[in-house]
Amino acid sequence: MKKRKVGNNKKNIDLSDERRHELSRNEKGIIAFLATFIMVVAVGVLGLFAYSHIKNKTDDIDNNTKKMSYTKNNPPGNMVKVPMAGTAENVVVDSEEVEQAEALVETDEYTHIVETGDENSITLGFAGDILFDPNYAIMNSIKNSGGISNVIDSDLMSEMNAVDIMMVNNEFPYSTGGSPIEGKTYTFRADPSSASMLNEMGVDIVSVANNHAFDYGETAFLDTIETLGEYGVVCSGGGENIDEASHPIYYIAENGLKIAIISATQIERLENPDTRGATDTASGVFRCLDDTLLLQRIKEAREENAFVIVFIHWGTESQTDIDWWQEKQAAEITEAGANLIIGCHPHILQKVGYVNGVPVIYSLGNYLFNSKTLDTCLVEVTIHTDGELNLQFIPAIQSGCSVKMATGSDYTRILDYMNSISDNAMLDANGYISQK
Repeated sequence: MKKRKVGNNKKNIDLSDERRHELSRNEKGIIAFLATFIMVVAVGVLGLFAYSHIKNKTDDIDNNTKKMSYTKNNPPGNMVKVPMAGTAENVVVDSEEVEQAEALVETDEYTHIVETGDENSITLGFAGDILFDPNYAIMNSIKNSGGISNVIDSDLMSEMNAVDIMMVNNEFPYSTGGSPIEGKTYTFRADPSSASMLNEMGVDIVSVANNHAFDYGETAFLDTIETLGEYGVVCSGGGENIDEASHPIYYIAENGLKIAIISATQIERLENPDTRGATDTASGVFRCLDDTLLLQRIKEAREENAFVIVFIHWGTESQTDIDWWQEKQAAEITEAGANLIIGCHPHILQKVGYVNGVPVIYSLGNYLFNSKTLDTCLVEVTIHTDGELNLQFIPAIQSGCSVKMATGSDYTRILDYMNSISDNAMLDANGYISQK
């Protein structure tokens, strides 16, 4: 028999209880730790699930609408839904055609590849009449102020340079040669070096289909086409013959969006106008009082799956109301398949509207043309790969040989005015256009 150890039995008993209590405390600590850990993990998993659900929901909304964005008049944090201005079918080409266009771009003067800021859309900007003739006030203002960036405010400059394609109406020839057309009241001509200002403005393409492009005759007109090319600016609406003058200018993006821009003028309605119309054998502008060829070109471009924009010189100078020629040809142009009409020539703003469901900007007004104080605009167009279209009218003011983005009460006043004269279109507080 094993001999029992003699000692302080009480002490032995107390030590055993303490160990049991210590073990109990450790077990409780472990259990508490495990419980806390499980709770943290569970909360984390639930949080990730909730985040993923919310993000997916947000992505779904964004993908479905593609129209949620911040605007200049809504500070970050105020998400606004941009109204849809219209839709167009079949405006995206396949990757094979994009590759073919990339191969053609060096040899095909009518096809251009454009890099876009968004993989699902392309943005274009449009502004009205500009004038760089050194004998007129605008050019003096540019020289005296130290450059074009000092007469077009930084807000507008930023917008013009931010869009993927920027277009203006070039209301004069670039040349040091030629002679002014006899008997014409106003004849314009700019030094070829002034075309560099188009680059500063972010301009990619200009229309020469207007009533001043031929002011100094054929020599200056052909100099203009050459000069624009030297500065990397595309010339639209004029050429060495009617095929060149009327040919659509194509822009193809890597996302497959294909844009066609056709420029034309119907403003000189005489048999012997000051501005010569191009023919099979003669240089000139694309005249469209008889719009047979214009409608044919539109149809051709739509058959190429292009989103067709017609940039047209029309209307009556200084008249708010559109004339019957605008009304007649807007219907014919949209019926032929155009997806958007942008107008200029009246030197003031005219209404925006819809014809056969197609948005029409009847007149952009002056942009940087003279010293008068006039309301004007910059129009931004966003075309999405699903064919949806957004149009934003950005109010501006030409005054004192400069142009600036309208703000405050002027901003509201111009939008209110445009709404008052536009019968079947409306502009929201941010200038986005939709059909009534």
